[in-house]
Amino acid sequence: MTHMSADAHPSSGPRPGDAPSDIEPVVEMTGITITFPGVTALDDVSFRMFPGEVHALMGENGAGKSTLIKALTGVYTIDAGTIRVGGTEQQFAGTATAQAAGVSTVYQEVNLCTNLSVAENMMLGREPRRLGRIDHRRMNRRTREVLARLGLDIAPRSRLGDHPIAVQQLVAIGRAVDIEARVLVLDEPTASLDSEEVDKLFEVVRSLRSQGVAILFVSHFLDQVFAISDRMTVLRNGRLVGEHLTRDVTRLELVEEMLGRELEVLERLDREPSRQPDERRTPVLRAVGLGRKGALAPVDLDVYDGEVIGIAGLLGSGRTELARLLFGADASDSGTVELRGRRVHLRSPRKAVDQRIGFSSENRRSEGVIGDLTVAENMLLGLQAARGWLRPVPPRTRDQLVTKYVEALDIRPANPDALMRNLSGGNQQKVLLARWLIMQPDLLILDEPTRGIDVGAKAQIQQVVDDLARDGMGVVFISAELEEVLRLSDRLVVMRDRHKVDEIPNVQTTTADLMAIIARDEEVARA
Repeated sequence: MTHMSADAHPSSGPRPGDAPSDIEPVVEMTGITITFPGVTALDDVSFRMFPGEVHALMGENGAGKSTLIKALTGVYTIDAGTIRVGGTEQQFAGTATAQAAGVSTVYQEVNLCTNLSVAENMMLGREPRRLGRIDHRRMNRRTREVLARLGLDIAPRSRLGDHPIAVQQLVAIGRAVDIEARVLVLDEPTASLDSEEVDKLFEVVRSLRSQGVAILFVSHFLDQVFAISDRMTVLRNGRLVGEHLTRDVTRLELVEEMLGRELEVLERLDREPSRQPDERRTPVLRAVGLGRKGALAPVDLDVYDGEVIGIAGLLGSGRTELARLLFGADASDSGTVELRGRRVHLRSPRKAVDQRIGFSSENRRSEGVIGDLTVAENMLLGLQAARGWLRPVPPRTRDQLVTKYVEALDIRPANPDALMRNLSGGNQQKVLLARWLIMQPDLLILDEPTRGIDVGAKAQIQQVVDDLARDGMGVVFISAELEEVLRLSDRLVVMRDRHKVDEIPNVQTTTADLMAIIARDEEVARA
């Protein structure tokens, strides 16, 4: 297996997996570059698929997977490069032209009409007609034939919305087959499915593969990727870093390639050995069997005053799902939560805030930042909500708090009246952190607080987190960067495929140790 450094350029080319010598690629994308204002989403990326194979597209958040898919399916126009489908160069003007070329997509959120029948969805826009009217008998017969080809027994006349999401996805796949798709893109198709539904989906995928369809499979579940794919392409930071036959790659090698080996621009914080918890004390939070069907298998977790719990795992491993359950942003359907030994029911974020729990979401733009408000208004939003909108924060208190945290967190520009949308990502994140520090929580949950910000701001935020723990606050810290988790954490919880697979003290633990736990076989992880 070939590895490339994080800054290697793909023109030097990772060694591809063995290609069929007598078969031309059904998809060949060469030198694909797509830029947005200030961002190069794809940088000279090449990608290919062969008929009758399942090809996994792998990479972490921001790797470029979605952008590549949107280029292939006509959603985005490429800035440079060529796309060939079936040997013919294509200039996709939209999804309709991509579909006409034989490229169809089934998304995680099925984009069909749930109020219509299975047959009506299958033939939508292509309804057979007789004497100027829709021929329902012929439409139902055609639907039954197509589904039978996939080994599916679904009543054509039944209402699509009466079926579970797994069946709706299978109908969407059947529709793609009926329009003679040569390339089928499955974007996170198993995210909402249970194990039996996944097995059924994979039966259909294998059937299509045997019929010569090329299937692009996008998933964050490593076990599923290794179970179903024949070949995989790995992207990182908008660049191609590897193409491999799945049989030639171990889980550890895949994880290493997805995460990369960035230079150690930040030194490990000097954590105090005494910060390992005294388990004779009552934890600030104890979760037992906390879970949500389809989102997170039951998890046990203790968090003590003055320690940082690091949550490590790949995107889709269950990190964010756990954070949202702890904060009441999503409702759990199993398990219990105790705060300082007292059982509580966190039915909503408001209940969690009342119990002195803070949560900074990974989606800071949609779940944190209010761009049209000022820095001061964003910073005081939590405090004002807790007081009630009829009791405004006194001007003197407002000025003192804002001045304190602008200085303490080095927020730039140091202007409390600046609009939030005009700040850099790093300074926006500092304002959100200040919002929770003003609330003085006992437990602070931080989900990707340093994602997408510069090194200097990242170092400052990491130092703040370390200082908070030293001052006695319990912190749950989530990051896709394993080095960052190791730098900050006292204990490490490792997640994979929505399960907690290990928990270890952070004593001389290395990134290799963490990657080995993330990548190892399920049987070993649960031993």
